[in-house]
Amino acid sequence: MKLTDMTKEELSLLTYVEIAYRYLKENNVTLKTPDLFRKVCDLLGFNDTQYASKIGDFYTALTMDKRFIVLDNNEWDLREHHSVEIVIDDDEEVEDEVIEEPEETEEEETEGESLESVDDVVDADLDDDDDLDDLTIIGDDEIEE
Repeated sequence: MKLTDMTKEELSLLTYVEIAYRYLKENNVTLKTPDLFRKVCDLLGFNDTQYASKIGDFYTALTMDKRFIVLDNNEWDLREHHSVEIVIDDDEEVEDEVIEEPEETEEEETEGESLESVDDVVDADLDDDDDLDDLTIIGDDEIEE
């Protein structure tokens, strides 16, 4: 049933987003958020105060509904009117990029110190189980209020 054929009572049973979906589908147009919600409000017989108080919720609902897509010109359309084309170009060869590691200089290592690897530092941190030796667990009845 078309929106124009529905009574206000029948329209009031639909969500704003459902009305917007049907409007875009029936009229095959794209509209910006304020214009689309104005169409919804006109169908429902809402005044300007109701329009202003509900447009934020309408926008939020549109963004969460996967049936809608916002276009580059900030107009809403139905996702079903758009297709995504994935192009894979097998002819183009990808060259492996060789990344050279910088050579160590004598300045980076000071006398008597050697740089530790990240693995050595991580292993040392994981082996510190003695941190819990001084931990004492007390029960609820031992806690003073």
